[in-house]
Amino acid sequence: MALNEMFVGEIVTELLKQLNAISHKSCFCKSSADNLITSIQELLPIIEELKYSGVELPAFRQSQLNRFSETLRGGIELARKVLESGRWNVYKNLQLVRKMEKLEKQVARFISGPMQAHLLADVHHMRFETMERFNRLEQRLDSMKTGSGRWVEEAVKRMEVEGDSNLGGFSGIGLELGKDKVKKMMIERDDLNVVGIWGIGGSGKTTLANEICRDNQVQSYFNNRILFLTVSQSPDLEQLRAKIWGFITGNEPLNYTRKSQCEWGSGPQALVVLDDVWSLPVLEQLIFRVPTYKTLVISRFKFPRRVVNEVYEVELLGEDESMSLFCRSAFGQNSIPPTANETLVKQIVDECKGLPLALKVIGASLQDQPEMYWLNARKRLSRGELICESHENKLLDRMAISVECLKKKVKECFMDLGSFPEDKKIPLDVLVNMWVEIHNIDEEEAFTILMELSDKNLLTLVKDARAGEAYCSYHEICVTQHDVLRDLALHLSNKGEVNERKRLLMPRRDTELPRDWEKNADQPFNAQIVSVQTGEMREMDWFHMEFPKTEVLILNFCSDKYFLPPFIDDMPKLRALIVINHGTTEATLENFSVFTNLANLQSLWLEKVSVPQLSNATVPLRNLRKLSMVLCKVSNSLDPAVLDLPQIFPRLSELVIDHCDDLVKIPLSICKVNSLQSLSLTNCHRLRELPADLGMLKKLQILRLSACPELKMLPPSIGELVGLKYLDISECVNLKCLPKEVGKLVSLEKIDMRDCLQIVNLPTHAALSNLKSLQRVICDDEVFGQWRNLEKTVPNLHVQIAEKWYSLDWLNS
Repeated sequence: MALNEMFVGEIVTELLKQLNAISHKSCFCKSSADNLITSIQELLPIIEELKYSGVELPAFRQSQLNRFSETLRGGIELARKVLESGRWNVYKNLQLVRKMEKLEKQVARFISGPMQAHLLADVHHMRFETMERFNRLEQRLDSMKTGSGRWVEEAVKRMEVEGDSNLGGFSGIGLELGKDKVKKMMIERDDLNVVGIWGIGGSGKTTLANEICRDNQVQSYFNNRILFLTVSQSPDLEQLRAKIWGFITGNEPLNYTRKSQCEWGSGPQALVVLDDVWSLPVLEQLIFRVPTYKTLVISRFKFPRRVVNEVYEVELLGEDESMSLFCRSAFGQNSIPPTANETLVKQIVDECKGLPLALKVIGASLQDQPEMYWLNARKRLSRGELICESHENKLLDRMAISVECLKKKVKECFMDLGSFPEDKKIPLDVLVNMWVEIHNIDEEEAFTILMELSDKNLLTLVKDARAGEAYCSYHEICVTQHDVLRDLALHLSNKGEVNERKRLLMPRRDTELPRDWEKNADQPFNAQIVSVQTGEMREMDWFHMEFPKTEVLILNFCSDKYFLPPFIDDMPKLRALIVINHGTTEATLENFSVFTNLANLQSLWLEKVSVPQLSNATVPLRNLRKLSMVLCKVSNSLDPAVLDLPQIFPRLSELVIDHCDDLVKIPLSICKVNSLQSLSLTNCHRLRELPADLGMLKKLQILRLSACPELKMLPPSIGELVGLKYLDISECVNLKCLPKEVGKLVSLEKIDMRDCLQIVNLPTHAALSNLKSLQRVICDDEVFGQWRNLEKTVPNLHVQIAEKWYSLDWLNS
């Protein structure tokens, strides 16, 4: 709602009008008003760029722009107060001056953010157009066969790819920048004894290390004393330690002790390069604490700073470098020859996503092949399928080394990532729900697994400024994965007969279900996870399938209407259902009656759909523990007149309603859901009030109400939430006050009230002094001092002023 208003210009126009009036009438705030006018006028081209780009705004872009829009809306209210304030009320005017200065800083920080918003919007627009062209060019070549693959073997024999170290011709701006950064760490930083090069498998880490070792400046600095060792997964530690010690001391005998490490250290500079390091215990045994030598560590995995002091993360190749490397492998030259299909070449290069090893292997496999082979290869790559034997042996099998060393449960979680669409951010909330249900772990262990996969470069975390804090919501964190890693997860999951696979996955969006599913539908499918990616689906588009063992069903689609699959009736063990619409508007769901048989369903995630009316007759989800509705239309489903939440969800422990702009109030019956432990009503811009009997939720531990600008008060019964540990009212810009009853929350550990512009006074010190469990408060500077006064009474309390942050990374999604 707020975003649309900002695009139309209503908020900006009104604020500029008010600021111009202040500039002419108010001597107190004239300077801030003039600066704000300048900043907001700089913002107008960005708004116009986004307004006329014609693309769907991703959820994170909507969220961040909505936040800024609400800041501007708060600015309108502030400007009105400035204009209404009497000139003789000096104290009030000084407060208003401070608030205007604060607003000025907020707007300035957004304008001068780390990325230029209008440029990134243009990039997003170009990507959208590219995707559309790709979809139009997609041809039906199902009858094509890959061939024997012997032509590929011959191409690969000519190249003899032996890991990163033989990515011959991999050079360019990116390599030079990386080399310069690592050289500065090693040569200009005396405080860094151990430096690392970190990156995904096949990203050119070893190539970069070799280039550094051949560099004249590096060779001169280390007096040509450079030792390059490959450690590998199963190293002979004693032999490696002996080689290193003999090298840095200049003595060949194999005797070394800790004492000799401490005494020796007056010799010339030396560099030891440890390539392909797989574990921290091994690395720690190969580092000698000698002042005059340095270690360069190359690994796919992150190591702690206490061991590796500084790390350079290898960046994937840009568009021009990717094309150049691919063309050298495929055509023996740096550019596309005139006789080649330029569009087809670009599409295949795009599938490699800047990964040097993929560009090299796939380019070589297509060398001297007719165009029909290229067309088939492009189609198979888009489906996450192998194009030939060397694609498996030289690329995916090498990437799989990183996965095979994982513990079984972590490996299973990695393979689950193939269940989600390529080039889409995966909400961590969805992943955690799924992992908890099928891997018999709790949320803490799920997050630990996530961090391990991230440290091993098998996925990328996309976080906002609060992610990882205590009580943070997992839907504030997303996961992305390189397409080659996703292809690896699909490759590992798709082995074996289709009816016996643990994961039954559609690799990409299609207009219909896979043909091998239909051909084998006469037998039950024993998959634990089923993932479907389609456009609009009608009743006739589905066929009968049985899933006696399925516990997770993921439905990704892109349309404004969707008929839920009838085979949900044949999933008696279904525990988690995820329904995500990637279209531009909320989709209407049909066949909602299939929910009547989901007796074991524990978790339900609905995204960008119009949720049908819920009633005990149609949706008796007796065992549902968690319900999440994101970017949904919910007004019909939450009709207080017909909805009895305790009857429909008697065991519900967590309810998430996020970015649902038609939510005005929640049903009173929610107060009778005695099992509820976490309630999140966030970014709901029309939510005006909470039930007066909210205090009946005695088991509630987490209450999130962030970014609900129409919410003006909290019910006094909030003080009866005796189990509440976390309260988030951040960015509730029109919330007038904290009720004194907040002081009764004896279990409260953390409160986040950043950007609550209207709250300038807290309840009395006496009213708050019972908050003995309170450990952390995040607030604005207006109430910082009042909270600090409470620290004497509550000894474990830490109060911090909120940092302003505007991350524009979502513009590039």
